[in-house]
Amino acid sequence: MTTTSERVAGSRARQASQRVSQSVFDGSRLRVVLLVDVYDGAQQQFLEAYEQLCNQVASVPGHVSDQLCQSIENPSQWLITSEWESAPPFLAWVNSEEHVAMVEPLHSCVRDTRSLRFHVVRETGGPAEAADRTKRRLQTAPRIGDGVIRHALTFTVKPGSEEIVAKILADYASPEPQVDDTTRLCRTSLFMHGNRVVRAIEVRGDLLSALRHVSRQPEVRAVEEAINPHLEQDRDLNDPESARVFFTRAALPAVHHVTAERQDAQAERYALHYPTRPDRGMKLAELLARQDEAAADDPRSPILRSTIFQRDDVVVRLIDVRGGLEAADPVQALGLSDPGQVAELTTLQDDAAGASASKDGRLARFLELARMDLVTDRRSPDA
Repeated sequence: MTTTSERVAGSRARQASQRVSQSVFDGSRLRVVLLVDVYDGAQQQFLEAYEQLCNQVASVPGHVSDQLCQSIENPSQWLITSEWESAPPFLAWVNSEEHVAMVEPLHSCVRDTRSLRFHVVRETGGPAEAADRTKRRLQTAPRIGDGVIRHALTFTVKPGSEEIVAKILADYASPEPQVDDTTRLCRTSLFMHGNRVVRAIEVRGDLLSALRHVSRQPEVRAVEEAINPHLEQDRDLNDPESARVFFTRAALPAVHHVTAERQDAQAERYALHYPTRPDRGMKLAELLARQDEAAADDPRSPILRSTIFQRDDVVVRLIDVRGGLEAADPVQALGLSDPGQVAELTTLQDDAAGASASKDGRLARFLELARMDLVTDRRSPDA
């Protein structure tokens, strides 16, 4: 019998739809660039921490190589580059608790860091490298984006505090959307599912600048302080290390985005949370991505835009739906085509009653269980 995981793995060889502007699932190699600003006098401490990290990461599945470089103009500036067989193994590692602990020694000697991730599209080299290059998969074509960066944050609150937190998160003034000459906040969509909060943001320009801009806004700081007593994970926003660890764990990166050619200004936004079985998060995200690619190519589909966010076993799918979710086909709305896929990859099957119901009836029930509650959806002018 062919499992869902095997079917997904076999699908990597096909060309992705041109409507996909972002995806980590095409199997091409990944280049990661980490820009590091080291405190004056801490270079030796930084080198020792790097050597320890390098020895540990060498055994991580999917890791190929890395380099450490020092600026010839400013000795405090360093560059770490690493190559990975593809994006999924890197993301599985960088989003893990193991990684959080692994990089902790670096933070006492580093003033600032910036991480950039790139698929390898083309490369050049001498004849000696030709044979090796044939074994390496490159991205077949550059992706055509829309200039918008999508990212999400997720965290859980103490059970019983959901209504209080939802009110706090809904009742605040929107921050100034213009960050600088090149960066602007476009949209913030906030949802809850049980005690899990997901805040999805869309930014035109530089994501890091936008996140820092938002964190400095008085109205946002007040909201963050107000929800602090209700968080399951303690944090102190006045302690840079505490804040860094919290937001590192809260990061929920976008792994796939697709937009259909047909658009509708009245389309409604929804979020679905998929309670994933252990170690199935990436497989589920990839399957949802393939289903949404097919939906984007189907002129009858009401799914006009889809962004899939995934970290470990947290998978959230943000969709813009023409005509509303209730009128949509449960298969396309859920992104899973049969109850077997649901049972293999999620625990929705365990939660749903009526196992004897029809296939469509069961999928509709799964959709109801996955649907998140909208707290607020804000667009900036001219977004």
